Amino acid sequence: MQQVTETKKKSFLSGLTGQILIAMVLGAALGITLHHYISPEAALSFSNKIKMLATIFIRLVQMIISPLVFTTLVVGIAKLGDIKTVGRVGGKALGWFFTASFISLLIGLFYVNILEPGVGINLGHVDMASATEVTGKTQNLSFENFVEHIVPKSIFEAMATNEILQIVVFSIFFGLAAASLGNTVKPVIGALDKMSHIVLKMVNYVMNFAPIGVFGAIAGVFAIRDAEELIITYFKFFGSFLLGIGTLWVVLIAVGYIFLKGRMTELLRRIVGPLAIAFGTTSSEAVFPKLTEELESFGVKDRIVSFMLPLGYSFNLDGSMMYMTFASIFIAQFYKVDLDLGTQMVMLLVLMLTSKGIAGVPRASLVVVAATCGMFKIPVEGIALILPIDHFCDMFRSATNVLGNALATSVVGQWEGNEETEVVSES
Repeated sequence: MQQVTETKKKSFLSGLTGQILIAMVLGAALGITLHHYISPEAALSFSNKIKMLATIFIRLVQMIISPLVFTTLVVGIAKLGDIKTVGRVGGKALGWFFTASFISLLIGLFYVNILEPGVGINLGHVDMASATEVTGKTQNLSFENFVEHIVPKSIFEAMATNEILQIVVFSIFFGLAAASLGNTVKPVIGALDKMSHIVLKMVNYVMNFAPIGVFGAIAGVFAIRDAEELIITYFKFFGSFLLGIGTLWVVLIAVGYIFLKGRMTELLRRIVGPLAIAFGTTSSEAVFPKLTEELESFGVKDRIVSFMLPLGYSFNLDGSMMYMTFASIFIAQFYKVDLDLGTQMVMLLVLMLTSKGIAGVPRASLVVVAATCGMFKIPVEGIALILPIDHFCDMFRSATNVLGNALATSVVGQWEGNEETEVVSES
């Protein structure tokens, strides 16, 4: 028995997840050490260089996202067969996404009002100029730009810029057209299917760089940030945020056990690796290919995974949604802007709609928060208040987004599997 346990520990530490966790610890240790023993200028130089490891890893992942989304989604829709089935699965997906988003926003709203982290907090020496980069992007959050963001004017441009939502729109039309032509396009669908398997094989190669990327990202952040000082300064904000994220995790996992029963434990075990990568790199996009692979191994049919995940990455960012209400009202509390419950509920609905159109935008959550503050007469420069701690919040947001999408895909996949079983039984 002891030998079996030791074998399991060895395989865990030698596996990808164990390597990523070790890389996080080593990266944090190196960053903290250098932060205390070298000059700020040298630390900044080190941070910029070591972060290149994370940049290279994320770019390697981004390199394969467009072909993976296009090939798997087209093949998946062609296998679904008709518009009616696509509409049914799409309806279930959007119903889940908007319900999950609403619950996430409500959790953020609840905790920020109960704990009031922005009341009486003293944040001196905040660099208001640092908010310019974020607030400058808020002009893109109009209804016109939202529509333009959804519909691609060129599939090649969408692929070049990794606009997942635009690639999804094109792939849906392409897949439906292919399905309507029947046997004549089977060679094309077969070729795309083989191409998707090639891309998934590339995923295995790229994931070998994950521990190196995570090490670079963590070491770079801790080298220039005094984490202890930040946590003390933002103790009330960060603690309240973690309580909200923790509650969201409890809700998501509980819902998972309701729908998936005992299989939820297996799902959690399978997505530990993707969760760790998202947490370390603060990028849920970085785990898209690996998550696709794990969900298919979990038993979700490839056509469901290829349809659900791209949609989820645009419409189902649970961690980001919870943060948006939390951060917006935190800034209002700091500036003593009184928002009654009705106004806060309107803000919640605005956040739910505007957040759906900015997938792929760097620091998307902050852009939406800044735009929402402007709409409700809250000082937009207040975004600078949360910039120093945002990276650490983003680690938890990104991991939560991955959990939410894995759960949504698995549950809808189970619903579809049950529905297919009923149809077969009736016939």
